[in-house]
Amino acid sequence: MKIAVDTSPLESGHRIRGVGSYVRNLKEGLEKIDKENSYLFYNSISELQNTQFDINHIPYFDPFFIHLPVIKRSKIVVTVHDLTPLVFPDLFPVGIKGSVKWQINKRLLSRADAIVTDSDASKKDVQRLTGIPHEKIHTVYLSAGPQFKLLNLSQTMKQKLMDKYKLPDEFVLYVGDVTANKNLPRLIDAIKEINVTLVLVGKAVVSKEYDASNPWNHDLVVVQDNIKSDKRFIPLGFVDQEDLVSLYNMAQLCVLPSIYEGFGLPVLEAMQTGCPVVTTKSGSLPEVGGDAVYYVDPYDVQSIANGIGEVFFSNDLRTKLIKTGLKHAEKFTLDKSINNLVNVYQQLSK
Repeated sequence: MKIAVDTSPLESGHRIRGVGSYVRNLKEGLEKIDKENSYLFYNSISELQNTQFDINHIPYFDPFFIHLPVIKRSKIVVTVHDLTPLVFPDLFPVGIKGSVKWQINKRLLSRADAIVTDSDASKKDVQRLTGIPHEKIHTVYLSAGPQFKLLNLSQTMKQKLMDKYKLPDEFVLYVGDVTANKNLPRLIDAIKEINVTLVLVGKAVVSKEYDASNPWNHDLVVVQDNIKSDKRFIPLGFVDQEDLVSLYNMAQLCVLPSIYEGFGLPVLEAMQTGCPVVTTKSGSLPEVGGDAVYYVDPYDVQSIANGIGEVFFSNDLRTKLIKTGLKHAEKFTLDKSINNLVNVYQQLSK
C-alpha cells in the first residue's frame, strides 16, 4: 500500500510539543521498521494533487480547528491523542464558535475509516463523546525515543548542566504544559509544603505572549504569579532533547500530578531514563505507569506533597522505582508501536 502521512506539525509551533514528538517518532519509525508499505510524507494537502495513495493518515486532531478532509480521496486514519477540553468543559469553555466547530469536526471524524488513540482511556472518551463504534477505534501506545535512556553522567557533566541552568544538587522535575488538566497550582502548593526545588520544563511556563483573560490560561497566570521570585522554583522553559535526557537522569524524581492525560509521555520518558515517577491514577496514567510509579491523589495537595516527599527523601524507594520503572518501560517500544499501527493500516486493505 501507499500511505500518505501528514507531517505538517513539524513545520508549526507543534514541533516542540507532544504532537511534534509523536509525528517525528512516527515518521522515523515507519521509515525504519515498515518495509512492506511505501510512504509519502507531506506538509500541505496540495502536495497530494495528482498522486495516488491508499490511506491518508492524519496524526493529530484538534476538536476546535477544522483540518480533516471534506472530500475523501482514500481511506482515512486519524490519531486522536485526547479530548481533554471536552472531558472537562468547565475548565475549558469553548463558546458558541467552538461548539459549532466541534460538531463539524465530530461529523468529519465519524467519516474516518479508523481512529487511533494513545490509550484505552482516550479510546473510551472518543467513543463516548462521538458515538463512533469501538470497532473503528484502535489503541496504539506511544513510545519514548531511544535517546531517553539511563546515562552514566560524570560529575563534570552534571556540574556543567547545573551551571548552565543554575540547578541545585537535588531537585524535582516537571515536564509539560501549564493547562488546567496538568494540575500545576496544586503542585506548586505541594512543593511549598515540603520545601524542595522544582525544575519546570516546558515553553508555556516562561511564556509572556498569551491572553491572561482567556479562561484556558487561568492556571498559567496562577503558576507564574506563585513562582515569581521564589527560589524553590526554576522555570527553564523549552530545553533541547539532549539536556532534557540529562535532566531526567539527574532529578530525584519526575512528577506529573495531572487530573487527566491522554497518555502522559513524560512518565514513560522518566521511567526509561531511570528517573522515579510520582503521578496519579487519572485518565491514561495507570496504563502507562503500571506498578512502577508512586501514585497520589491529584485533588489533594497534602497527598501530592507526601508522595513527593516519600520518594525524594528515601534512597531505598527511589532505587526500587528506578528498577521497576526501567523494566516496565520495556513494554513500550517503538517497534511495538509502529507494528501495531501498521496492523491498523493492514486491516483497512482487506
